[in-house]
Amino acid sequence: MAEYFNNDLDDIVEDYFETGDFDYFDDEFELDDQQAHGNDSELENVDDLATQKNDTSASEYRNGKDMQGIPWERLIFSRDEYRATRLKMYMNYENVSRPRDGLEKECKNVDHENTFYDFHYNTRLVKSTIVHFQLRNLIWATSKHDVYMVQNYSVMHWSSLLRRGKEVLNVAGKVVPTQKHCGSSPQQLSRVHISTMSVKGNLLVAGGFQGELICKSLDQPGVTFSTKLNDDGDITNAVGIHRSSSGSIQVVTCGNDCFVRMFDAETFVQLSRLSFSWSVNNTGISPDGKLLAVLGDDIDCLMVDTQSGKVIENLKGHLDYSFASAWHPDGHILATGSQDKTCRLWDVRNTSESLAVLKGKIGAIRSITFSTDGRFMAMAEPADFVHVYDAKADYWRAQEIDLFGEIAGLSFSPDADALFVGVADQTYGSLLEFSRRKHDHYLNAFL
Repeated sequence: MAEYFNNDLDDIVEDYFETGDFDYFDDEFELDDQQAHGNDSELENVDDLATQKNDTSASEYRNGKDMQGIPWERLIFSRDEYRATRLKMYMNYENVSRPRDGLEKECKNVDHENTFYDFHYNTRLVKSTIVHFQLRNLIWATSKHDVYMVQNYSVMHWSSLLRRGKEVLNVAGKVVPTQKHCGSSPQQLSRVHISTMSVKGNLLVAGGFQGELICKSLDQPGVTFSTKLNDDGDITNAVGIHRSSSGSIQVVTCGNDCFVRMFDAETFVQLSRLSFSWSVNNTGISPDGKLLAVLGDDIDCLMVDTQSGKVIENLKGHLDYSFASAWHPDGHILATGSQDKTCRLWDVRNTSESLAVLKGKIGAIRSITFSTDGRFMAMAEPADFVHVYDAKADYWRAQEIDLFGEIAGLSFSPDADALFVGVADQTYGSLLEFSRRKHDHYLNAFL
């Protein structure tokens, strides 16, 4: 993946994506002359009113309020006009420049006029932040009421039931591990820029911009384990929590140092370390724990045997580097997302060619996830678009969620009743919640 220092990221995003923050929407909070020259209490009241109207409910949305709270009626252009401009001006970042003329013909012709998940709520009380523009696994839901996201030097917990945010991890200062097990190598860290994250059950795992690894038990105070994965400060690109073929829980990491590491999730002892010839941007272990998908700074994706560490399949088809993957719960289908703006589906029982190719609208596929029941697959582009596919309908039917802003990640709740999308934007950064549509005739009564 591309190497940039933190203070370069804003320039990189603006140069390559031209999706800058909604700075020109700040006039929503501008005061008239009387308010601007009034006393402090008047200003405080204005701030309170502004805070109260930040969030958007399903009923407000049905009554015409913008899903993200953007005041289109006060702007010099309409939502449709701005969308047309974005579609025309957006520049997708590429690492590999090569002809892609035949790619369009491979892509599946999908019906996008479907709604599987209805808008439920948008809060701007918590806002996702992105450390590296190519890494977007920064949103995780452990239930339909509990969501975790990266916000600056913190990991925040959002309760959709209480509609309240709470900090559960702060890495702005010293990070001191509280446990040490025989065979593990804990290290004290400081001021970590969180580049990637994963949460499952009570375990939170975060990776850092300088090669850090942090593990925290959500039901215990402090950080359970922390260390530096390499001495050169190579970024940790992805972390995961998986069940091995023997049934034990493992933490998997990968990064620019070209290694995939596996740790025991209880003792944090390193179990294995696999070396590759290029930076590893993403990994995914199959539901049975036997196969490891490895994606990185190469146009091909690898399938590795987790026991032997040997490459057993080479998945060919993408035309640029890949940064996202997900396994269908049945263990037969692997989805991979690339900067060539496609997601490829592979049947691991026959990998001679991809099962299907699904295309994005404006950019790379940076996040992919399946619902736990296997019914839906969601994939996110770097900005503006999330696509939800009906796996049961062989991916012919899809829902397109149209928004504005950089997408920090997406996550289904474990019961698949909710879908959460994190938006990183200076003004309109937020957490969007969508609810699964189960009974169309019942919901239509409220429309």
